[in-house]
Amino acid sequence: MSINFFSALIAKRRLPAQLRVNNMTERVRLRFFISLVLVVATFLIFAKVGGHDFISYDDNLYVTDNQMVQGGLSWSGFVWAFTTVHSANWHPITWLSHMLDMQLFGLRPGAHHLVNVLFHSLNTVLLFLILARITGAIWRSAFVAALFAVHPLHVESVAWVSERKDVLSTFFGFLTIWVYVRYTERPGMTRYLWVVLLLVLGLLSKPMLVTMPFLLILLDYWPLGRMQGGGQSVTESNPVRPKATLSQLLVEKIPLLVICTASGIVTLIAQKKGEAMADLSLGLGLRIANAAVGYARYLGKTFWPVGLSIFYPHPGAGIPVWQVAGASFLLLTVTGLVLMRLRQSPWLAVGWFWFMVALVPVIGIVQVGAQSIADRYTYIPLVGIFIMIAWEVPELLKRWRIGARALGIASALVLLLLSSLTWRQLDFWKNHETLFRHAISVTKDNCVALSSLADYLARKGNVDEAYSDLNESLRLCPKDEEAWYNLGVLQRNRGEMAEAENSLREALRLKPRYTKAWSNLGSVYMAQGRMAEAIEALLEAARVSPDDASVWFNLGFLYGKNGQPEEAVEAYCESVLLKPAYWAAWNNLGITYKNLGRISEAAAAFGQAAQIRPDDPMAWYNLGILYANTGDFTKAIGAFRNAVRVRPDHAASWYEMGMAYSSMGRQQEAGEVVRTLQSLDPGLAEKLSSRIGQSR
Repeated sequence: MSINFFSALIAKRRLPAQLRVNNMTERVRLRFFISLVLVVATFLIFAKVGGHDFISYDDNLYVTDNQMVQGGLSWSGFVWAFTTVHSANWHPITWLSHMLDMQLFGLRPGAHHLVNVLFHSLNTVLLFLILARITGAIWRSAFVAALFAVHPLHVESVAWVSERKDVLSTFFGFLTIWVYVRYTERPGMTRYLWVVLLLVLGLLSKPMLVTMPFLLILLDYWPLGRMQGGGQSVTESNPVRPKATLSQLLVEKIPLLVICTASGIVTLIAQKKGEAMADLSLGLGLRIANAAVGYARYLGKTFWPVGLSIFYPHPGAGIPVWQVAGASFLLLTVTGLVLMRLRQSPWLAVGWFWFMVALVPVIGIVQVGAQSIADRYTYIPLVGIFIMIAWEVPELLKRWRIGARALGIASALVLLLLSSLTWRQLDFWKNHETLFRHAISVTKDNCVALSSLADYLARKGNVDEAYSDLNESLRLCPKDEEAWYNLGVLQRNRGEMAEAENSLREALRLKPRYTKAWSNLGSVYMAQGRMAEAIEALLEAARVSPDDASVWFNLGFLYGKNGQPEEAVEAYCESVLLKPAYWAAWNNLGITYKNLGRISEAAAAFGQAAQIRPDDPMAWYNLGILYANTGDFTKAIGAFRNAVRVRPDHAASWYEMGMAYSSMGRQQEAGEVVRTLQSLDPGLAEKLSSRIGQSR
């Protein structure tokens, strides 16, 4: 059999059927084994995030302070996800993913982190299987996937709960490529519709995939070999595909281009509405210059991934000319070299242009946010650089007559080094403080990191250090409205109302539509007894952000304090209309209705609050008080029993239950309540016992 095998190989004839079957079986087993190793290795490296906390930088917007997400999967949540622009983004599939996490795990941060690790592992395996299928080069494909799995630049996408959108969109993006490959093997409408569907799901997770049609064109050139003049890797499972012109391939991608264009337009609208587009007073020339330097910095961090930060300050107009010139020279030189070797090494051009094209949406031509670059933006683009390395280095070593053993050892050492750097980088993501202290230590003049750390420290009670960090932040960046806002909140909490007013006013001067600043200015005025000005400030917040339920809640609270219960009702109703799962708004609405004597409406509001948080005794307690005040002691006792069912040590509910029993003349049950109260609150037990004695 071995003679027949080598004869067929030399003669380039088709192998016998049995040999082909055995060969295919071995390849399937090998792919399965490599996939298993990749998954296990990825989980072992990233498993420590299971002990990490949420961070107070976007995680609060996405999970910890997001009432809609905390409500879990529901019809109202589904509608909200598809109809609301939140955090300057429209990515409904990502919202549904977070809601599912809440449904399954609640607010346990480790579980949320590990779901990101799961998607990262799936993405790693998908990348390996795609490359192995379309190139037939199993070990090179495995190396690309391993680099993708362990590179430190990908830590941000995996270790940050808010970046679920990154790993989730990539999951659908890689599935899109997988189905597209199947479509190229046997074109048909059904397979093409699967390509469209998966791309749409990816775009609804994060619009980073808007360049996908162009990435597919690159794959058409190599290794699929569909483009005239392109190269192809031909294997048993990768048949020769019919050739087409570039124009024909572009026409084939028109539906995908239309979808991606629509996604890009929606994204721009969402970011503009969310005021995420940074106004850095930069002209197009400066933005292009920063983009060139950004490409070079990404390349530098690819090959020397140290000093990584959650935030890299934008240099504004202070980009040195030599950096722009050097970066431009580097990009033009590499582009020229890969084009010169297009025929001999098509993977170089494909990998390079994959990297360049995939970064276009986030390279800063349209500036979103105040960062210059971001590690998370490399999640998909670096695949191109990894392909260049995995295919070109072995070819070079062949010419230099360096054996496969040396290549294997070098590859293992590279992966080991990257894994150790990733393991270390993951430690910085343990919590908000460690992350932002690290960012301050590895970057220069990082006002955002200083301000964010100060906000966190203030909430933890470390006021003096927070005050110092905020002053340093404002010394470096006096036009940072976020820092002025955080300083104002800190001063308000310290009782420095005049200073707080000045700081919040400065934040509003820099950003007139700063909703949180208007709301907190209202609270400063309220603390000073300036109620009319407080209401005016909160009305301005509502005008700026009419869809912000918390603003209407604060306005309702202020109206209540100011003795305007009817206006408070209107504000609370607007709040729960915007956010049906807003427990505090329903609860306060019930209290306001009760004070107005609108008993049935108060009962309905408390009932809604109890449904939203069935494990919170307060809504049941308030409902019981309402029924007791109206003389409906039977319903009152039922409500109090629900309160102590979810929290057996809620002494106030036990006491009011005993009072209700006593009012009904059921002294025996009231006495049993007294005995329960004696271990919870002896004072209330004695008070209730006295009441029972008087009743007798």
